[in-house]
Amino acid sequence: MTRRLNSLRTAVLSFVLLPLLLLMAAVVALGLHEFQTQMENRMQEDIELVARSIRLPVASAMLQEDAAAVQQSLDSLFQIEEVFGVYVYDAEGRMVAASGPPSPTLQRRGEARVISETGSLGAFGEHRGREIFSFFLPLSDSAGRIVGLLQVTRDVTPFRAYVTQLQWQGLLLLMGIAALFLLVVLLGYHRAVGRHVSRLMGAMRAIGDGQRGLRAPEDGPAELRGLAVSMNRMMERREASEAELEAQRREQVRLEEKLRHSEKLAAIGQLAAGVAHELGTPLGIIAGRVQRAIRHLPEEDPARKEMQALKSELERVEAIVRQLLDFARRNPLQERSIALGPFMNDLVDRVRAQHPSGAIEFQVEGDALSVAADPLRLGQALENLLENAAQAAASQVRVAWRAVPEGVELVVADDGPVAGGGIEDEQAERLFEPFFTTKPTGQGTGLGLAVVQVALEDHGGRVDLDRSKAGETRFVVHLPRGSGSPPANGGGIAG
Repeated sequence: MTRRLNSLRTAVLSFVLLPLLLLMAAVVALGLHEFQTQMENRMQEDIELVARSIRLPVASAMLQEDAAAVQQSLDSLFQIEEVFGVYVYDAEGRMVAASGPPSPTLQRRGEARVISETGSLGAFGEHRGREIFSFFLPLSDSAGRIVGLLQVTRDVTPFRAYVTQLQWQGLLLLMGIAALFLLVVLLGYHRAVGRHVSRLMGAMRAIGDGQRGLRAPEDGPAELRGLAVSMNRMMERREASEAELEAQRREQVRLEEKLRHSEKLAAIGQLAAGVAHELGTPLGIIAGRVQRAIRHLPEEDPARKEMQALKSELERVEAIVRQLLDFARRNPLQERSIALGPFMNDLVDRVRAQHPSGAIEFQVEGDALSVAADPLRLGQALENLLENAAQAAASQVRVAWRAVPEGVELVVADDGPVAGGGIEDEQAERLFEPFFTTKPTGQGTGLGLAVVQVALEDHGGRVDLDRSKAGETRFVVHLPRGSGSPPANGGGIAG
């Protein structure tokens, strides 16, 4: 209720329409009052003229004591429509002649004498429920002596009724004009201001309820458009600030997560380096003795087969130790320019040699590019990717690279049974964690992709799992452009 009383529409009605109506009412009231005053003056003047028109004949008849002539003059005056009654009194206040109802004003003798001495006089009175106006005019002889009093009356009841009717008509007209003004003001307010204010308030409420991207309508009068423009700019600045804060928060979370990951990797690396160092010497001694024992045992000796099986397991343990060392290695990079074509062909040949059955086909294609990298560290990382792809592939491993604006993009893809969507989201998130593997127990250490990630991060690059292409598991390697790389001009590979 308070909001409605304090609304803009109420303010417009209170401070614009109401003063206008009050001013109009005052003007109408003053006009009616002035009209009434003028009409009363005109009526008095008319009665005075009528009285003065028979003053001399009546005075002469009074001096001659001709009552018949006096009565004749009064009767002629009574014929006038405006005249209610005509009366003549002598100097002593006795009525000499009358035409019309009994005198409504003079009730006592002596009143005529007093009025005669004071001169002409107009007075309002009442006679049998009707309001009348009387004009008194002294009658004198040629010497100026008062010989009588002439009274002419007029019924003003119709005039009063007419004035009252005008007042009611004026009031009804004023009420009609007020209703018309109210309708015009409310309609004009709604069309010019109200609807725009309502839309603006609706937008403000929606924004206050948390809707994002909503803007106030920029229409209506210039003031409201300016307010809407200011609000929209404020909302844009606020949303930009919120987006910036959210981006900073996400970046902070990412950096904190990266820091925790780096600290975890560093701790794991230290542990791996210590374990590999402690295991390396005894494993080397055991491997040497097993090798000598194999050479001294006959071919048909069962112990020789056991020693060969032991040698295979020792080689597997040595591979794990080597991967631990690769993961823990943080030596400064020995960078030099590497031509990707020959470099990748050598790595593919090395991996192909470990799968001599020929069941896996390797496709290698790419532009003539070079990168600045440590051949040993980058070779270990890419060979691990190729080895994983060869182990997972059903029939084909595809290797391709191309120049991109950020540097070089290299893809290693396989068509294995878990290609594309076969890797679950939870597995994809942990794929590069040390010691996490999707292979069966005993068939993987979970260090291959961790070594890849560490080596590429040391080179300022990264590796991503791309599952967007159906039928393939794709690892995408991003390397910064080396000093020997040609400009990226959209060199094509089948990515």
